[in-house]
Amino acid sequence: MDKNLKSFIVSEGADFSYWKLWQMVFPFMEWLPEAKRTWKADLLAGLTGAVVVLPQGVAFAMIAGLPPQYGIYTAIIPTIIAALFGSSRHLISGPTTAISLVIFTSVGAHASIGSVEFIQQVLTLTFLVGGFQLILGVARLGELINFVSHSVVIGFTSGAAVLIAVSQIKHLLGLDFKNAPHFAGNIVLIIKNLTDFNQRTVIVAIATLLIIVSLKRLRPTWPNMLIGMIGGGLLNFLTGWFNHGVKVIGALPSPIPLLSIHDFNFINIKVLAPPALAIAMLGLMEAVSIARSIALQSGQHIDANREFIGQGLSNMIGSFFSSYASSGSFTRSGVNYRAGAKTPASAIFASIWLFVILMFVAKYAAFLPIASMAAVIMVVAYNLVDFHHIRKIVKLSTVDFFIMSATFLSTLFLELEFAVYVGVLLSIGIYLKQTAHPIVLPRIPDFNSHHFIAVQSIQEQCPQFGIVRIEGDLYFAAMTSVEEQLTFLHALMPTQNRLLIILSSVNHIDVSGVESLKNLIREWRNAGRDIYFYGIKWRLMNILYKSGVIHLLGDRKVFKDKESALQTIVKRLDFSICAKCSKRFFWECDDNKTKISRGV
Repeated sequence: MDKNLKSFIVSEGADFSYWKLWQMVFPFMEWLPEAKRTWKADLLAGLTGAVVVLPQGVAFAMIAGLPPQYGIYTAIIPTIIAALFGSSRHLISGPTTAISLVIFTSVGAHASIGSVEFIQQVLTLTFLVGGFQLILGVARLGELINFVSHSVVIGFTSGAAVLIAVSQIKHLLGLDFKNAPHFAGNIVLIIKNLTDFNQRTVIVAIATLLIIVSLKRLRPTWPNMLIGMIGGGLLNFLTGWFNHGVKVIGALPSPIPLLSIHDFNFINIKVLAPPALAIAMLGLMEAVSIARSIALQSGQHIDANREFIGQGLSNMIGSFFSSYASSGSFTRSGVNYRAGAKTPASAIFASIWLFVILMFVAKYAAFLPIASMAAVIMVVAYNLVDFHHIRKIVKLSTVDFFIMSATFLSTLFLELEFAVYVGVLLSIGIYLKQTAHPIVLPRIPDFNSHHFIAVQSIQEQCPQFGIVRIEGDLYFAAMTSVEEQLTFLHALMPTQNRLLIILSSVNHIDVSGVESLKNLIREWRNAGRDIYFYGIKWRLMNILYKSGVIHLLGDRKVFKDKESALQTIVKRLDFSICAKCSKRFFWECDDNKTKISRGV
């Protein structure tokens, strides 16, 4: 049984029941009774979400290299599953731009874009993505997301926005060439084919953009992308330009998701596993980040592990219903919250509404120009770039700017799945570098409190008794730095033969830390000097006892409070040196001077 469940059962006053156990296994049982009262608000919010996702679903499927209906399918089944098993009340899952682009580049390298083989590999990839996410959730590794800095997400999404925009230029201009696998190659192809642009296609694209931008400013609550797409379609239909080179999407097939079968052969799994892991991490970053940002406004608590499980199940189950890898959608989730959604039932209603709408409008998609869809995608790409936070990062943090820039450039010039890894590894690497250098600074007691304060200069110390505070954990990567700093500090004050190490800021110690402490104690003892510890936390003390550090040090050299430490150690100093010393850092110094004058 999970240790958290055990602690819940035995906690004082806990009214445990099988109903609560069922709620933990099936999270939707927690909010389902409430939905009976809030269904009207959720129903209206769902309608708004369905209208928003209709153009997005088709556009994102195009980015992924899939037929338009797959974007719609991804906005139906995965959305329902993620709502039932996730923890957020407002997060809406479905197709996203970044994941669509990663799928296009990773699967497109092994199969012809849009082919039956390509679609089958995408769906198999989606199942693997869900499997990785589910394993991480069951293993309760939700906190891993905390190690991915916001700079990585901003750098990756900004790079993805540029890639998406470049990939759609040919559709905006009506150019006819096969996209290159890399960013630079696409730029070259656009320049080479620029003179072959279709004037009618450009007019349709500009008209669509003007409608979207105008509505966004004049009527921000209206579904500007949907209206812009319809406007482009009407222009194309009324002018008859679909017969003069303006390419159209074509009629959408049935909105009922088709059952799909995966190809789980060893070669497929071997090829798809690396990008699947990258997409899984990217999807979890998106979902949890969006859920937490909305939770700051709604006041709801987000369980990252439950979100992992919800996203994993949505992708695994969705892959059998012609849905490709999905995650949380910032646009749809924000719209859902602002539309007044109260429970995850709004996501379920959105899927139902989308299905109903498609039953009536699927055939009219035959006149929707691809140029209009490209215009919608360009707007989505622009919205991906977080200019506000980019300016803040540039202004406030050199390290975050480096991480963001490295991730951005990796997204443009490396395989997308590797770009995710580059950003994550940089974040973790810089974090480890920072934690691998704990601060070790000399301290002196503050006469007005029970604390120690930092010295203003290295000479403001007792010539016999040094006090240092280690701020950081003592683990394998940090011990070299700690040892070097202690050696350096002692070299500056070589007359100090007693050292009190304050460990109140140390929360963790590993085997390397234990061995380093033992070596330090032996080194000082062999040189006729003594080491003392102060402020050890209970968990750390338990490890130091079991490892033999306390036995080697001696119980009488470990102190729980400042007063007992100073009284004990200062009494063991050389009184003759105290008598000549002009510095008085301890109350006990005067007592030592008195003892010398009496011949004690």
